[in-house]
Amino acid sequence: MSLLQTTGLRASYGQVDVLLGIDIEVNQGEMVVILGANGAGKTTTMRAVSGTIPRSGSIVFDGHEIVTQNAESIVRLGIAHVPQGRGTFSDLTVEENLRIGAYIRKDSVESDIERWFETFPRLGERKSQKAGSLSGGEQQMLAIARALMSRPRLLLCDEPSLGLAPLVTQELFGVLKSLNQQEGLSVLLVEQNANLALKIANKVYLLETGQVVASGDAESIAGDERIRRAYLGG
Repeated sequence: MSLLQTTGLRASYGQVDVLLGIDIEVNQGEMVVILGANGAGKTTTMRAVSGTIPRSGSIVFDGHEIVTQNAESIVRLGIAHVPQGRGTFSDLTVEENLRIGAYIRKDSVESDIERWFETFPRLGERKSQKAGSLSGGEQQMLAIARALMSRPRLLLCDEPSLGLAPLVTQELFGVLKSLNQQEGLSVLLVEQNANLALKIANKVYLLETGQVVASGDAESIAGDERIRRAYLGG
């Protein structure tokens, strides 16, 4: 069942066209990865879906057209975005960041806060510290946990491993894989570590200069020698 589908998605920065008509689909419970070189339009695609930049074309989420909706409305519909560079509130504590992530909710959030402190024990140990004092890995854990506080149906994750140590990256990917496979959370992931991403993905889209140039299941993309040589360092 299709959860998210973009058709002819276009976006620009000023006079520079970045997305030239992107068609992607994320089905319920899928882990979908977008790959491509720097400047291909990966981050712009995520921003367009989350409503943080102007865009045109069609974005259908759970059967509803959302291309004209703003970022807050899209969060309320069930899409959470972990942007590149984490975007935590550096002057607020870890716990305060988590509470902000749940701002759309009217129910108690205490059990969710405890859940993410258990999932990421280092956050629990540092719950009273300002987010800006955390390590890069801890800030990324916080950014993901904060996004999940809204209880989204679709998580957009933009370059979560950027600048992180391999062990921290493995931990983060383990959490994302568990949420996807055990709880059915749909994930749209942009990732520089293509080989790692392909191990947990169901489906892959390869972007080049604002267009999809290849797509398919992760196994077939990983096994395509032309793609491996050009994009995966194989």
